[in-house]
Amino acid sequence: MKLLLIAVAAIALMASGFLFVGGVSPAIVVAPEHVFDIGPLAITNTMFTSWLVVLVLLVIGFVTRRGLKLVPSGFAGGVEAVVEAFLGIVVSVAGEKNGRRFFPLVATIFFFVLTSNYFGLLPLNSIGKPEPGHGAKQAVFQQGGGIAYIPLKPASIDVAGGEAPLLPAGMAAHGAPGEAHATPAAGKADAHAPAAVYPEGSFSGALSPYIRSVNTDINAPLAIAIFSFIFVEFWGLQSLGPGYLKKFVAFDAIFKKGPMGLIDVFVGILEFVSELSRMVSFTFRLFGNVFAGEVLLLMMSFLVPFLLVDVFYGLELFVGLIQAFVFSILTLVFAVTAVSHHGDGDHAEAEHHGAH
Repeated sequence: MKLLLIAVAAIALMASGFLFVGGVSPAIVVAPEHVFDIGPLAITNTMFTSWLVVLVLLVIGFVTRRGLKLVPSGFAGGVEAVVEAFLGIVVSVAGEKNGRRFFPLVATIFFFVLTSNYFGLLPLNSIGKPEPGHGAKQAVFQQGGGIAYIPLKPASIDVAGGEAPLLPAGMAAHGAPGEAHATPAAGKADAHAPAAVYPEGSFSGALSPYIRSVNTDINAPLAIAIFSFIFVEFWGLQSLGPGYLKKFVAFDAIFKKGPMGLIDVFVGILEFVSELSRMVSFTFRLFGNVFAGEVLLLMMSFLVPFLLVDVFYGLELFVGLIQAFVFSILTLVFAVTAVSHHGDGDHAEAEHHGAH
């Protein structure tokens, strides 16, 4: 009986999804979309979302700071418990002294990446900037006050073969209020092409959402990876002094070991290349996982709304947490390795002060 009810519910969800909620044909765009300008600065949706993420984290920090007390409780107590738990993980890996030293950067990376990943899962990608006239297969969107949104059941039209619809009167080529004459949406249509009739305040084309996951813009994970690299190298130099660079430049090994010292020189070069390659692996690991998750949710929302998309949302919640944890913990592990590097004994005293 339970299995029958589950099957009926699943069929009902699928039917309601196809009847009342219809996703538009997915448009997968790798580059972040331009949504507005601040003076000469062009703002993309990923940049705008990153500002919102920072604002949310600042508000959480401010509210938590005001709510701190001897016996934690409520929202502040919950945030404090999460931060304390993460601090415990960092200290268990790096030791008390280095753990508290590395914690500000590692925690910042973790909470920023986690919040950015979860922001991309908010159901706000149906609101954005109107982009009339994109591609042969388009959807009719609603527009008002310069902001467009996807209705529950958007109508799709085919503008291939020269039968390009025309934009509603009063809309210029880029969706802003402008000239009163209609403008071809697809570029193939001539002045005598038949015009499609749209309801008042609608247009045919694509939509650039205002909210998009920050880490689907490869510049964001690359920037975090560069900061991670810089701080790891800084901590290594701070703890071990100039002797830290000996693991990269081991030319003195030739004088100590003779021809066998060439092996140490080669290993030093490999070590340097390995340090640089971390930035590449960090960047593409985070970008690839988050972008693939966004594409997966987009396709499932189009193909099977109200059913499988819920399962994949749960999966992406888990993936977003894992990616934030992996990025931050790898930064921590590399930092611990940097401050505890052992050379030929020339800087043993520095190692003693820089390690646990």
